[in-house]
Amino acid sequence: MRTTAEFTKVPEITLGFWIIKIFATTLGETGGDTITMTLNWGYLAGTALFLGLLIALVIAQVLAKRFHPFLYWATIVASTTFGTTMADFADRSLGIGYTGGTALLLACLVAVLGIWYWSQGTISVNTVSAPKVEAFYWAAITFSQTLGTALGDWMADTGGLGYEGGALVFAAGLAVIAGLYFWTNVSRVLLFWAAFILTRPFGATVGDFLDKPMNQGGLALNRPLASAVIAATIIVCLVLLPQRAGRHPNPLEQAQ
Repeated sequence: MRTTAEFTKVPEITLGFWIIKIFATTLGETGGDTITMTLNWGYLAGTALFLGLLIALVIAQVLAKRFHPFLYWATIVASTTFGTTMADFADRSLGIGYTGGTALLLACLVAVLGIWYWSQGTISVNTVSAPKVEAFYWAAITFSQTLGTALGDWMADTGGLGYEGGALVFAAGLAVIAGLYFWTNVSRVLLFWAAFILTRPFGATVGDFLDKPMNQGGLALNRPLASAVIAATIIVCLVLLPQRAGRHPNPLEQAQ
């Protein structure tokens, strides 16, 4: 019989997980733009606001004794919204551009994953049950969300593909990852992080397509309304789609 200690603080990686993740990343884009652009708070104030919210939710997540779906996904939404404002602040306010911002954030993500692997011997999400591992996990999640935003902007603007073209490129990348998952023996850990990173720019380009002005290739939808609809959709998904804690490998099972 399974014990509570055998379960992680993150959900099982199922199709439902990826559906909610894409909605969460889209909400991060429209929600971040609502604060920084529609309400005109600016990138610095928006980044500070969402960073404070993210820190509070990560602390609550670490202190929780078990997996809580709404708390987990609220933390994911906070990380993706912070990623939107932080990437925009780095790309635009700091003047390093989309290419510089993408390169900087990629280096930060690789560094976090490298330190995590050096410390624990793995970067598998199936081991996220202890506070130290959770700290690595949420740092990697946050940098991957921020990298995804910068990468999406770089592809849409610098790459000249626009929001629709960028979304199609990232969708194709996700399809390739799905093919590798089902038909090859490529590391599942590697595929998870690749998919997690790519779902962020996919959601970001979809979000930009929804709320950016028509002269910039968007649909010019009302940002607060779009954000509210996406948030409601996430809540419905959490109610309807199974949300179970992932299972931590038992040391005895691993030895067999």
